Amino acid sequence: MATITLKGNEIHTAGDFPVVGGKAPDFHLTNGDLQEVSVADFSGSKKLLNIFPSVDTPVCAISTKKFNDYAREHEDTVMLMISADLPFAQKRFCGDEGLENVVVLSTMRSPDFARSYGVELIDGPLRGLTARAVVVLDENNTVVHAELVAEIAQEPDYETALKALG
Repeated sequence: MATITLKGNEIHTAGDFPVVGGKAPDFHLTNGDLQEVSVADFSGSKKLLNIFPSVDTPVCAISTKKFNDYAREHEDTVMLMISADLPFAQKRFCGDEGLENVVVLSTMRSPDFARSYGVELIDGPLRGLTARAVVVLDENNTVVHAELVAEIAQEPDYETALKALG
């Protein structure tokens, strides 16, 4: 369990957040075609997991756009945008914003994802959603960077995350 804040108010997460050097937990999330995907589907590629509460909030939208811009010039990296939003809302957002370089994934069928990644919000107004976090994996799914953002209303450390991609 970790303690973070939402607009200065203390809230808590459940589960163990990934640690650098450890193996990433497997996951089964839903893509925009309502198909189940796992971390294994992206084997052999570097992966950045941008985990956030909802794409319909300003900070989440900004982070998705920034990682999309990076991915445009780095085809060796898969940018996974993970939220509880329905795939329909994720597709609408990406279409409206012209985002073609990120993969949006929904936790809608995977209540265990948030806990296995240590980002499940267990209290506060966003209870049941995920905290804001960035986890970078190498080609073998080893964690090379992990940031659980201390204040949900703030953006992640893009520079450090992108540097971890090499």
